[in-house]
Amino acid sequence: MREQLSESRLADIIDQARGKAPADLVIKSVGIFDLTSGETATGDIAIAGDRIVGTRETYAGASEIDGRGLVAVPGFIDSHVHCESTLVPPLEFDRCVVPRGTTTAICDPHEICNVLGVTGLKYFLECAAVTVMDLRVQLSSCVPATHLETSGARLEAEDLLPFKHHPKVLGLAEFMNVPGVLNKDPAVLRKLAAFSDVQIDGHSPLLSSYDLNAYIAAGVRNCHETTSTAEAREKLAKGMQILVREGTVSKDLAALAELITADRTPFLAFCTDDRNPLDIAEEGHLDHLIRAAIARGVRPFDAYRAATWSAARHFGLVDRGLVAPGQRADLVLLEDLATCKVHSVICRGAPVTPDRFRTRPGVPLVGLDSVKLKPVTAARFRMPAGAGGPPPVIGIRPGQILTDRLTLDVTVRDGELVSDVARDILKVAVLGRHNDRGEVGHGLVKGFGIRRGAIASSIGHDSHNICVIGCTDEDMAVAVNRLIELRGGFAAAVDGRVVCELALPIAGLMSDQPFEAVEQGLRALRAAVRGLGTPLHEPFLQMAFLALPVIPHLRITDKGLVDVDRFELVP
Repeated sequence: MREQLSESRLADIIDQARGKAPADLVIKSVGIFDLTSGETATGDIAIAGDRIVGTRETYAGASEIDGRGLVAVPGFIDSHVHCESTLVPPLEFDRCVVPRGTTTAICDPHEICNVLGVTGLKYFLECAAVTVMDLRVQLSSCVPATHLETSGARLEAEDLLPFKHHPKVLGLAEFMNVPGVLNKDPAVLRKLAAFSDVQIDGHSPLLSSYDLNAYIAAGVRNCHETTSTAEAREKLAKGMQILVREGTVSKDLAALAELITADRTPFLAFCTDDRNPLDIAEEGHLDHLIRAAIARGVRPFDAYRAATWSAARHFGLVDRGLVAPGQRADLVLLEDLATCKVHSVICRGAPVTPDRFRTRPGVPLVGLDSVKLKPVTAARFRMPAGAGGPPPVIGIRPGQILTDRLTLDVTVRDGELVSDVARDILKVAVLGRHNDRGEVGHGLVKGFGIRRGAIASSIGHDSHNICVIGCTDEDMAVAVNRLIELRGGFAAAVDGRVVCELALPIAGLMSDQPFEAVEQGLRALRAAVRGLGTPLHEPFLQMAFLALPVIPHLRITDKGLVDVDRFELVP
């Protein structure tokens, strides 16, 4: 929604736009990338307050920036992100990505809401009120995502409705419970009906045909879980906006790049979904997605339009997405279009400097006692062999969060299923952490490549119970018990001792340290876990998705193995 202006403010804007009065800020002699034509023209950009009031003409300003040799493009828009997955709270996420050109982000706080409920939602809204970027907070629609896991909270339509008209809220976040929609679950229908007049974001991997029609007709407008061109073409043809994702684990750009053309960019946008600070430091944020798309043959015109104008229009943010008069003054000054090399950023009409982040009001941290699980012993991870034959094995797909359901011969010793390191079949367990009962689901996983020790995490989408994978029961217990002491995070254990860790005490999801410290911690974790033998780029984050029972095909929660295709627990 646009800001309502006073008559005196409008008069001031008109005078600055006409050059009758000095503009508050002028970027002089800068290249202006036109997202209506793909052409670049040189001229001035005049800014009054937080909006652009003039382009291409010659202006004088109270403050001026020399733009010679630079190209101005609109600020980048992350159309779907979980700030928690950057492992830092929203104010650190802000400080991490704004200097890289991301000036608007549409976030879904369902990670923290699954742990803390309304408390987590209010925390994000308080943070969004003081961020340098425009952080929009979608209301988490599926807390918990399904009945097949134990979460720390539950949000019904009645819990969300008081926030519907909050100035930072656009609508309902990704509707992950596709079976609930198709089967007309009463609680699901209440949410869809209550928010039927606003934005409803989607989450529909592999959905097609009649079921896709029904899902879209119920009010869902987009999908960031599209992983093939065939899937994307059907969804586009049926009116869905496709949010092309390039996160830390889920990387869909390679599969979808051929669709990013001038004809389709109005119906596409870019998102990161889940991207950690180490990847942001080494590769970038939305700037990485843009340069990666261009490197795959996408024209700069199409890449930048998807990253800005298309996302803005889809979410009804009509005040941004172009370098043009009347638009919000969110600008990225680039040294080079093709490589998206960011020189500097203007956000809300002012240059982005370290002082802007230092002078923001603080927001008290929440969820510092969210791990309720009591210490465990190795006996907790024993898996008696059943009489009905071996259980299915979860198969990892590197670079994707889709998994396979594998039928394999598994090793049995003394009547118990055990890890088979030589064949890369390891034990996996999920332990409930939201109460002191600590229910545990047992399974086997193939694809992590760990040859010794165990790794454990309190990040397990979406209910964020504790997930552990290991070669021995003893090391699994050591890793889990260290997480309990840390109040959440990542840990790896070998031969009975912890060899690396990263504390994430804010709801067991986020660090209370600067993002630079988290980056360094992740670097040490990556090196240590690679020493255990895994070939995976980010094994902790790959593991985090093993417990997500809305992504095909086989998952594990604290209630056991989940057949996602049947949407039921494996007997």
